[in-house]
Amino acid sequence: MTTTVESATTPTAVPSRLLLNRIGDQWVPASDGATFADINPTDTSDVIGRFPESTREDSLAAIQAAADAAAEWEKLGSIKRGDILFAAAQTMAERKESLAAIVTREQGKTLAEARGEVQRGIDILRFTAGEGRRMHGSTLPADSGRTMALTWRRPLGIVALITPWNFPVAIPVWKIAPALLSGCTAIIKPSPLAPLCTAAIVDIMIDSGVPAGVLNLVQGDREAGETLTAHPDVRGISFTGSLPVGQAIQKAAAGRLARTQLELGGKNAVIVLDDADLDAAADAIVFGAFGQAGQRCSATSRVLVDRRVRDDLVGRLRERLDAFVIGDPAQDGTTLGPVVDDARLSACLAAVERAEQDGATIVTGGKRATDGDLEGGYFMQPTVLTDVARDSYIGTEEVFGPVLSVIDVDGFDDAMDVSNSVVYGMSGTIFTNDRGHIYDALDRFEAGMLHVSRPGVGAWPHMPHMGAKLSQYGPPECSAETWDFYTEWRSACVAFPS
Repeated sequence: MTTTVESATTPTAVPSRLLLNRIGDQWVPASDGATFADINPTDTSDVIGRFPESTREDSLAAIQAAADAAAEWEKLGSIKRGDILFAAAQTMAERKESLAAIVTREQGKTLAEARGEVQRGIDILRFTAGEGRRMHGSTLPADSGRTMALTWRRPLGIVALITPWNFPVAIPVWKIAPALLSGCTAIIKPSPLAPLCTAAIVDIMIDSGVPAGVLNLVQGDREAGETLTAHPDVRGISFTGSLPVGQAIQKAAAGRLARTQLELGGKNAVIVLDDADLDAAADAIVFGAFGQAGQRCSATSRVLVDRRVRDDLVGRLRERLDAFVIGDPAQDGTTLGPVVDDARLSACLAAVERAEQDGATIVTGGKRATDGDLEGGYFMQPTVLTDVARDSYIGTEEVFGPVLSVIDVDGFDDAMDVSNSVVYGMSGTIFTNDRGHIYDALDRFEAGMLHVSRPGVGAWPHMPHMGAKLSQYGPPECSAETWDFYTEWRSACVAFPS
């Protein structure tokens, strides 16, 4: 039986500047003074702070500040901009524990998961900073004598960075770092469910030498975001979040041909064939499905298992989940923290209820966790469903919580067909000892990030973070390929006198 631990969270004061927007060289409130509350999902009586509910005027001021800073920032050059990012990596390393504590309090990840995310942010900063010496173009043969032909990259311009709540450190960093290294100036607007993490990152960047106006922070929700996406001076929009919002951003940008980079939803499959190491598969599935309470775009949400080993695999999954400890994510020993808010909890519970109506069987979980002190937070039992129809709602649509669907398949070809039957394509994973099936799967998966015999989540900081189909539009993130979003090419043919 899954056990629980009681809350040990101790609310701490938030520096007053981090409760404000950052526009130009000032930490400022919303222009009309409006605010919204940031609530701890572990203990809803803990109001972390009140943040600006920014208006159109606030976003316009941030865009102007970014425009004013653009020329000098571009002149600085990528090597010196990289030096600032190296300094930011060092500052973040020095603040690792305090930043991890903010992630846990604000988003609900276990402290171990939060530390891992902050370390990923540090690694991304270091990788991106090193790219400052590799922002190169080409020299090419010329058709004419005494002529040079060359290409180089220029910054795209002002970019809007719109970030989600589920990776409140890593995703802002993997947008901010390449934006600044490329020479762009930026406005970041985080989710209202994770405002403090982003404010702390912006504070780190400023303390590390990012000049006024180069990186601006606008808190809030729809009005602030829609102003950024519609403004003619914003040349690019990098967004991570839901498919419907991504589609709306694409429509808003299309009329003026603004560049977009959209990382959207997923319905990720792990294939387990009958020759697989079932213990290794169970460990990876539990990590992929229930780590961070299943709230990541690359989370394992479907297991496509050969029906001949289905019961053996499900038994192993249940054994591992029975040992889970649900509780305060700030306390050592907690395995599973809360989901981020009441809307997410309600969506998970509704998805399970609908799955039962469609014929699925609950193996474990399926309800809100309320033992001990858990009633004060948004806790969901880790849930495994079997007898899931491959074309049902729960079998095809993203749940974004600790809910795993097990779908029976008849061998490799059937598994591949089911894996590719959904509209998303974020990640794909296979467990088998058959080398032919491994390489066939890598060729046939309609997904961006692929894994063999390991958890099917994201890739490392220097590898492309990307999806396929409706999971991704535009260049990847995290890797050198992201420069195709943040920069544009120039070419020149230079004749010189004899």
